[in-house]
Amino acid sequence: MRLRLTLLVIRTCANALVVLPAWSQAAPEITLTRLDCGGSSATLAADIGLNFSDTFANSVPNIGLVASCYLIKHGDDYMVWDTGWGMSAGPAAPKTSLVDLLAQVNVKPEQIKYVGISHYHADHVGQVNSLPKATLLIGKGDWDVLSGPKLPASVRRPPGDVVNSEPFTNWISGGGTIEPLLLDKDVFGDGTVIMLNTPGHTPGHHVLLVKLPSTGNVILGGDLAHFRENYNNNVVTGFNSNRADTLASFDRVKQIAANLKATVIIGHDPRDVDKLPAFPASAK
Repeated sequence: MRLRLTLLVIRTCANALVVLPAWSQAAPEITLTRLDCGGSSATLAADIGLNFSDTFANSVPNIGLVASCYLIKHGDDYMVWDTGWGMSAGPAAPKTSLVDLLAQVNVKPEQIKYVGISHYHADHVGQVNSLPKATLLIGKGDWDVLSGPKLPASVRRPPGDVVNSEPFTNWISGGGTIEPLLLDKDVFGDGTVIMLNTPGHTPGHHVLLVKLPSTGNVILGGDLAHFRENYNNNVVTGFNSNRADTLASFDRVKQIAANLKATVIIGHDPRDVDKLPAFPASAK
């Protein structure tokens, strides 16, 4: 009996030594950095030919639209969320390219493990081709449109919402890795960075949840809503692909934000820019 007890103690101690390194591993450093990826403060939302309320609500503020990209650091890995306007987009083009912005924080394009796309519109995908080594994460509904034999007329929109598959040539041709997402995606497998399925603006639209140790939970809203007024009042834009899906996505994100006490960032609303530190500083 004494021998059995001795062996049991030895085995228990050995098992503890095996699992101890896993317990002692530090949580990965997670940071979130906003990058200026275009837009024009001189362009008034009411003047760009888009209907920001499909019920003709007087909900469009007299302000310009900004375009944002985001860099997420997860330990030694990096993810870029949306890539903004392309450098040839005229007045809306960024002053500094995405690659050059990354260089200012000592990150090279080949270090980007994932490039996540909220949806397929031109002001969110314009520089995706500058990250050809990254695994592309995009909603399947959007990917099916981009990779289809012909873009249907229903998804050809005025400037700002044109669907252009050219930036995705690298992935469409098989030169890059692509993950079309039907539902949510736990990007790094530990629940800290999650793409949330929120269709409505486009068939495969997603928002990004980032759980930051100090700042708290942040939801990057893509084009779930273009302005605070749209989000607060469930105002659907007239150029969304599905009204019912949009309202369901509003409801889902609001419940998640309430449950997680998350800060929601409306990506095109310049009033939300200051919710994150000014570049090159990061939220932690």
